[in-house]
Amino acid sequence: MNAAAVYDVAIVGYGPAGVVAAGLLGQAGLRVAVFERLTGVYEIPRAISLDHEIMRVFQQLGVAEAVAPFCEPFTPSEYFGVDGQLIRRMTMVAPPYPQAHTPSMVFTQPEVERVLRERVAQLPNVAVELGVEMTRITHDAQGVDLTLRAPDGTEKAVRAAYVVACDGGASTVRNQLDMALEDLDFDEPWLVVDVLMNERGLAKLPPVSVQFCEPERPCTLVIGPKNHRRWEISLKPGEDPKLAATPEATWQLLSRWITPQDGTLWRQSSYRFHALVAQQWRQGRVFLAGDAAHMQPPFLGQGMCQGVRDATNLAWKLIAVLRGEVTGAHAQALLESYGTERKAHVRELTSRIKHVGAVICERDPAKARERDAALLAQCGGVVKDTPRQDILPQLEAGLLSAQTHAARGSLFPQPWLITRTGRQRMDAVAGNGWRLVLAPGQHIAQDTGHPWLRTVAVGSPEAQEADGVVQAWFQRHGCVAALVRPDNYVYGVTAQGEEVPALVGELANALGRAEAAMAA
Repeated sequence: MNAAAVYDVAIVGYGPAGVVAAGLLGQAGLRVAVFERLTGVYEIPRAISLDHEIMRVFQQLGVAEAVAPFCEPFTPSEYFGVDGQLIRRMTMVAPPYPQAHTPSMVFTQPEVERVLRERVAQLPNVAVELGVEMTRITHDAQGVDLTLRAPDGTEKAVRAAYVVACDGGASTVRNQLDMALEDLDFDEPWLVVDVLMNERGLAKLPPVSVQFCEPERPCTLVIGPKNHRRWEISLKPGEDPKLAATPEATWQLLSRWITPQDGTLWRQSSYRFHALVAQQWRQGRVFLAGDAAHMQPPFLGQGMCQGVRDATNLAWKLIAVLRGEVTGAHAQALLESYGTERKAHVRELTSRIKHVGAVICERDPAKARERDAALLAQCGGVVKDTPRQDILPQLEAGLLSAQTHAARGSLFPQPWLITRTGRQRMDAVAGNGWRLVLAPGQHIAQDTGHPWLRTVAVGSPEAQEADGVVQAWFQRHGCVAALVRPDNYVYGVTAQGEEVPALVGELANALGRAEAAMAA
């Protein structure tokens, strides 16, 4: 066995969570190693939807424009009830969009992953090894040791200060370290079918995504990018999932809509949709992320998004600790906040996903009719366009101010700003570190005395807001300043300008960075 190489962070698994973690850590200049069992991008799409929060992360990685050709706005969604009647129609919120990106999109996963990997390949401090399998993991107080096996059977050792396990639902890291999963009580068999349609087939299908809320067999049709269409079809008790995934059985299930002459099967796979979350997200210097930490039903298309949120939440905390910006007990508290924040967020979102699934998948015809009647009653018997509301939960615990303000823990908006160099998104102007964002018209001293905290005075000559997104946010929340974390979540807000020094001081104390008082 070769001598152990030493890295700041080793990442096991190179799916969406792993590649985002590698990109964010690598951009910060850390020495990163990535180890992936597969030899290339997995060519079958698993995720099909992403949202504006994820596009904001892609923007931070410098790939938002590069992934755009493989993304399209999510179409309206129509819900049909027991007797085939329309019971709900969901549409996109009207612009201006709160994150300066389309709120919900469909995408082609293999192509987007390729773009992300190309970005990581530009970082000389990130070493990526494909086709290698992690066979053993041990850790001590100073670091983590990995044993890796190449395709020819040779083994080597790698040591890293920290390890991020992004190795999927069957995570080897999680299993070897006996990090148990908690069952959130959802377990159903479904068939997922991806079809590349021809013109004849496209003409047969609706131009919108559809939820067929039928007790006999609930199913979903998703309009993917270009000619990609996805069906998610519930399997009945007693049906053989393996048989359902054969081409013959799959085409039979699709026969209500299309025939084999209408397109080509890209993928058909049977799954058991689960709701699971790791009981502990950290063991010493090892962290779980992505499917290794949680799995949820697909009803809101948040599976991949949650993995990217994990990577984004953890990356800035590891960066702060490894750079020595946060040390000692404060560093341990910061790293511990990863699991505190993400586990609670995943549990709450999974609960909401299960509720949506229960509405869609009601198997009792009488209860399904009651559901249909209730939904129709809500709109006075006439189905109207209902904008999709952001149902993502806020952060409730972790590295947040002690205040109880409703804006605390929410995702801060990203407005378009008019600067001296033209129209730009806020993050392109202000960066992605800690930011103190001031509402228009606030005359608060911009020198906080903390070089790690950047002040963004919206409405100043350097940052004129284009569409009023942030101004409306401040007005809605009744505040004049927001302290925004590197992952774009709100640490805390103030209702008056004179309260800003205390809020900044609270954060500085939490990070152990109270090296200077805020300027008067």
